[in-house]
Amino acid sequence: MYLAAAVRLARQRAPAPLHRSIATTVSAPTTYSSSSSPSLTPVPISNVEASWTKLSPEERASVHQQLETIQQKDWKELSVDEKKAAYYVAFGPHGPRAPIDTAADRFKIYLYTTGLIALTGVVYYGIHLMAPPAPRTLTKEWEEATNERAKEMKLNPITGISSEGYKGKGFVQSK
Repeated sequence: MYLAAAVRLARQRAPAPLHRSIATTVSAPTTYSSSSSPSLTPVPISNVEASWTKLSPEERASVHQQLETIQQKDWKELSVDEKKAAYYVAFGPHGPRAPIDTAADRFKIYLYTTGLIALTGVVYYGIHLMAPPAPRTLTKEWEEATNERAKEMKLNPITGISSEGYKGKGFVQSK
């Protein structure tokens, strides 16, 4: 049911007949004879996926009509090829669902992404080179001197650096 509705929505609309003038609105609608237009041979549904791009709009409309009549049967009676054709026509990668990127686009995306990552690295290292040196209080010697000063001042004598049997690093955080 949903597939038939999707096929009907995907079907290209036939051009509307020319506007009738006021004088012809009273008369019966004109029917166009099919003998003047070339008759279309039925398109085989067995391999619609391969031939869809090569079909003319009239042939595509013919395939839509064939699939509409086929789908009115019980779905269990349809062959696998008919089900595949109905699904492809309704949801296949053609028309608005056609892929918009190509291999060349993917390569460009890869190059731009790689370039931006490289530019980010250059900017990071440039900023790192221009940065001032680390403060002298972050050196290992300064931190060891801070430990000695804390022991002299008996800082945190219960559980800290001045306690008996203390085995921690104290203020030393540098490698």
